[in-house]
Amino acid sequence: MSLTLLGGAVVATPAAVAAEQPVIGKPALDRDGCARIEKSLPTLADWPKVESRFKGKPGDEQRIARILEGMTLEEKVGQMTQPEIAAITPDEVRQYSIGSVLNGGGSWPNKDKHASQQDWLKLADSYWDAAKSSRTKIPVIWGIDAVHGNNNVYGATVFPHNIGLGAAHDPCLVRDISAATARQIRATGQDWAFAPTLAVVKDDRWGRTYEGFSEDPRITRAYGYEAINGLQDGSTKRIGYNGVIGTAKHFIGDGGTLKGQDQGVNPSSEAEMINVHGQGYYGALAAGSQTVMVSFNSWTNAELGIDEGKLHGSDKALNQILKGKMGFDGLVVSDWNGIGQVPGCTNASCPQAINAGIDIVMVPNDWKAFIANTVAQVNNGQIPLSRIDDAVTRILRVKLRSGLYESQKPSDRSYANSDEALKETWLARDAVRSSQTLLKNNGNVLPLKPKSKVLVVGKSADSIQNQTGGWTLSWQGTGNTNADFPNATSILAGLKQQLGDVNVTFNEKGDTDPKGYDAVIAVIGETPYAEGVGDLTRKTLEASRLYPEDLAVLDKVRGKGAPVVTVYVGGRPLYMNKEINRSDAFVAAWLPGTEGGGVADVLVKGGFKATLPYSWPKSACQTPLNAGSADYDPLFKLGYGLKTGQRVTIGQLDETAGPVTCGSTGGGGTATEDLEVFNRTDVAPYKGFIGSAENWGGTEIGPDGTASHAEINVVQSDVNVQQDGLKSTWTGTGPAQIYFQNPAGTNDLRGYLNADAALEFDTVVHEAPANRTVISMHCVYPCFSEVNATKLFTDLAGAPKSTVKIPVSCFANGLDLENVNTPFLVYTDGRFSASFANVRWVPKGAQDPDARPCSSLN
Repeated sequence: MSLTLLGGAVVATPAAVAAEQPVIGKPALDRDGCARIEKSLPTLADWPKVESRFKGKPGDEQRIARILEGMTLEEKVGQMTQPEIAAITPDEVRQYSIGSVLNGGGSWPNKDKHASQQDWLKLADSYWDAAKSSRTKIPVIWGIDAVHGNNNVYGATVFPHNIGLGAAHDPCLVRDISAATARQIRATGQDWAFAPTLAVVKDDRWGRTYEGFSEDPRITRAYGYEAINGLQDGSTKRIGYNGVIGTAKHFIGDGGTLKGQDQGVNPSSEAEMINVHGQGYYGALAAGSQTVMVSFNSWTNAELGIDEGKLHGSDKALNQILKGKMGFDGLVVSDWNGIGQVPGCTNASCPQAINAGIDIVMVPNDWKAFIANTVAQVNNGQIPLSRIDDAVTRILRVKLRSGLYESQKPSDRSYANSDEALKETWLARDAVRSSQTLLKNNGNVLPLKPKSKVLVVGKSADSIQNQTGGWTLSWQGTGNTNADFPNATSILAGLKQQLGDVNVTFNEKGDTDPKGYDAVIAVIGETPYAEGVGDLTRKTLEASRLYPEDLAVLDKVRGKGAPVVTVYVGGRPLYMNKEINRSDAFVAAWLPGTEGGGVADVLVKGGFKATLPYSWPKSACQTPLNAGSADYDPLFKLGYGLKTGQRVTIGQLDETAGPVTCGSTGGGGTATEDLEVFNRTDVAPYKGFIGSAENWGGTEIGPDGTASHAEINVVQSDVNVQQDGLKSTWTGTGPAQIYFQNPAGTNDLRGYLNADAALEFDTVVHEAPANRTVISMHCVYPCFSEVNATKLFTDLAGAPKSTVKIPVSCFANGLDLENVNTPFLVYTDGRFSASFANVRWVPKGAQDPDARPCSSLN
């Protein structure tokens, strides 16, 4: 069999399959010298051996053996340990022989969002000098999430997110952007890019959809090759003089989880893993990727007998497949506290993950405990010394291949402190132009005539935060303003450049009469999000429900005498029939980055050539939606896109409103979907509050995860992953509570009692409760029901993260389940401190063996 693209659909066609293990090497190249996006990919019967074009230098292995022989166990484990820059000093890098550091999204030198290139380089030099002054003198490497340019750095040009590059259908563009990103990284002193993401996304509810190039594995295969080629400067023996270490991530299947749940369960067969989710890795490893990052997701399918669980602990995925069958000889790095999700492990201790094949462990804050635990586990035989030696061999191999042993300190390297390298505006603008996808152009409204007089409306027209999206300056891409992007151009500014200031009027809310204008340009869409927070899970794909302000602005300007051109800024296709109907022309601009002027260029000058990298839904709950599936019936197929001058008329689309949520979540029937209440952030319709005598009406917990009264305060914390929890501290000065409530009213949740559901949440108890502590649910106070959780929390004090499951039936007496407005509340009047994360009601959760008996909560 082979995978072929026909009319935008990937279909299977017969082909011979060899009995021996397949081998994949350098891809076929187009005439431009870049990897070809093949018309079809052969269906593989087994994981292939991937022949890397990166061979290293003769003598490296002997040199590695000599270095390894002279190292103590503690120094070896130090090389395997990766702390976050906010949690380690340069002197500690020297003292513990630390092999690498990282900065998370939204982490900067001196915690300064506007840190200069000199600030970044100064910190990089200090880590470098510390490592070179250690006993081993092994250079330290610094990894950074440069996923669309060096996006953590103030003043850096930010390129379109991967979804836009997928629309461009141009592997050479990916190579050039990756090479430019490497120069940007060298400009601030890092050595290692945690990119590219090679997810083949199958459910667009996933909050990382925009990080995937396409649902089409053919695109991901070619792009994986060129992304690594560009980052590592195309060399075959040492990473090129202007390159950095690249990372193929996240291994494997992160884009195939059920319901698009971040860090969820991928139920794929092994054949699907090989032929769909593996394709990007075949390209990246063939190009010589030196590192692979493990995925947070699980790989489980009971019907097929697959039970790998969390991939951070999977010997099959890492040792047997990646390092064994595929022949990867670089290093495997974990994701942020990923080892802590392996059953029986914590963030600071996981022999199973190391034995499974992880070489560098990303342990941002608990790194000292991790080193101590790992040394002890080697000494007591839980981890073989040979596994440690293999890990350090791989780490040293990558460091030699990166040229770091012969390198100067970061501030003396090529492009260091280069303002020109940090600003790649023309390349970025060209990438934006290449990614604009024209879905509707009735009457050939586009391109606009030169010097057209236009009215510009919509929340994203002059919002660089919205057009850059997640993973930009901050982790979620939130909290930014245009002032945080000194070298950027908004879409509005680009229109003024093209048409002249006098011809462009801006009114965000659409309150200006369109009469007399040649066109209205409405720039609408999603607001920034990243992993987890961006998951839609049970939410609808209906844009008018998610962002009602966009439909409102279109209703104000349509039918007023001027054609309406709508530009959608967002990280995934949405059900937008209402918005498309109100538009004469409709453009998917995706997340264009800092060069919004590229959007304006194409609106005015034309040159539309991009096509959809993902199928576009025609209804609110039409997901998963993938070409080649038996029920494939999109509004616009994968690969659809109008070209400039192409005459196609889109008629009136069905505007049937979808349900508020997709899947059954309550009512008088039986719930089948989790009711998410808090998952890294509030899940609509619920919002988080604290209450006390200072304000029993409730003080909303802010988007930064903080709120404070004298009696209680809340800050963000790490429970499962970065900033996924709320650390709630009762000071003991009076009664107080934290709770999640629907401010708009109540919800009928009887279906959860019918489904034998449980209230579930993850928690870390930092300080046991001093007084009686309760968990309650409210049906508009004084209608409520509570259980006594004092002993529960006391027993958990000082323990690692725990998942608490309390049957909803424990609250049935006194709770009107038809009118619940507060599905989770914790109250006490004494000292108490705990972090809460992933709060949800789970159908059938009460049937789990670890669900708490109601009798234990009296």
